[in-house]
Amino acid sequence: MVNTKSTSQSHTSRTSHRSHESPESHNSQRSRTPGTPGTSTSREGKDAVADDRPSPMEVLRHACAQLGELTGMAVEGASSFAQTEGGWQLEVEVMELARVPDTMSLMATYQVELDAEGQLTGYRRVRRYERGRADSQKAGGR
Repeated sequence: MVNTKSTSQSHTSRTSHRSHESPESHNSQRSRTPGTPGTSTSREGKDAVADDRPSPMEVLRHACAQLGELTGMAVEGASSFAQTEGGWQLEVEVMELARVPDTMSLMATYQVELDAEGQLTGYRRVRRYERGRADSQKAGGR
């Protein structure tokens, strides 16, 4: 019985300690952290408009999510990712048909076009293959 009382008292003391901290101390700690949303630090003097654009990782995640939603297929990952004049271009691997064993599942590569903000503007299937098969190459690497 003594242990239970001791435990509840220690929990109460921790809770009361937290309640004495001011909200300003939390906010001041957050504002001092570099790279935190809401801070106005600029990298190498770039203007604020450039900072509004999504990062390449955000573009990649959003593109895979958009393609998966449009096709209704499971996105496995991206095999190619490049920034273009008008936005972004990716090649995304998708499982089109699951089979047993998994090495026989039917996969496809989709070429995905995105605008500068990362919104999908078009896609097309460029290749279909079984998961367990490597690309065939001619002798001499040609």
